[in-house]
Amino acid sequence: MRAVVIDKPGDVDVMQIVERPMPQATQHQSVMKIHAFGVHRYEALTRAGGSPSVKFPRVIGVEAVGEIAEPAANSQWKRGQKVVTLMGGFGREVDGSYQEYALVDDANLYPVDFAGDWVTLAQYPENFYTALGSIKSLKLKPGQTLLVRGGTSAVGLAAIKLAKVLGLKVTATTRRQAMLTVLRENGADDAILDQDNQLVTTQNFDGIIDMVGTVTLNDSIAHLNVDGKVTMIGLLAGEWVVKDFSPFALGGKYLTFFDSTNVDRRMVAEMFALINEHHLTIPIARVFKLDQIQEAHRYMMVSREPGQVIVDND
Repeated sequence: MRAVVIDKPGDVDVMQIVERPMPQATQHQSVMKIHAFGVHRYEALTRAGGSPSVKFPRVIGVEAVGEIAEPAANSQWKRGQKVVTLMGGFGREVDGSYQEYALVDDANLYPVDFAGDWVTLAQYPENFYTALGSIKSLKLKPGQTLLVRGGTSAVGLAAIKLAKVLGLKVTATTRRQAMLTVLRENGADDAILDQDNQLVTTQNFDGIIDMVGTVTLNDSIAHLNVDGKVTMIGLLAGEWVVKDFSPFALGGKYLTFFDSTNVDRRMVAEMFALINEHHLTIPIARVFKLDQIQEAHRYMMVSREPGQVIVDND
């Protein structure tokens, strides 16, 4: 089988396709045939050596969609069963999605009832799970207001779609004037500019999902209603530490963080139920093949098009 192996961190040219033996199922690990997977910006960070816990050589990639090729000895899964996997150390502690087959612990496999093609399915696992988890962390009620900060990202677009079907009034942000219409076309009730890490509005919100990160946190808190909550789920700006932060800025407001590392099986099922019932999708920016993985990373890091980059293994 083919696998994209990174022997040492670096630029896109460190990702090399090699032939590897097929993995063999164990007592608790099944072999998954990977039909497609999403490519994420933070995987480029891992590829470049920005994830200290990741040891090389490694096949990166945190999520995949496909089917069971060989069930584990003690498995509940059936050969040919449609499944997705995400997180759980995939692509970090163990080899991940940038390959044709992967050995996946049964605890990290999730059955899926979805009638669409594999590329369409690949837009969902990490994007929609992170979006749904972040919305839930805010504990908002139907009719309340939500701001999605970083709305043109794949997770941001997923959050807009999910929040609307959950009955929230959604505003989304972008740094580009041309994207305001795109956000509204993708379901946002309103769209506003985010300029120099400041929202171009005087409006406050009941909840804010902040994907930009530490550089916008103080401004996000300033745009919360009393008893409002902001959840950080991303670092699109690339900075890890909040500068000049005072906890007194919260003043009856709340700060939390959603991390998709530990996946809740029930929430995966709830997520796909919402997707199927409401026919939710986000834009797919580009589709590449496995042997175009270097090109996929180059495109991902420079593209300003909204939506998910996907690799099609078929």
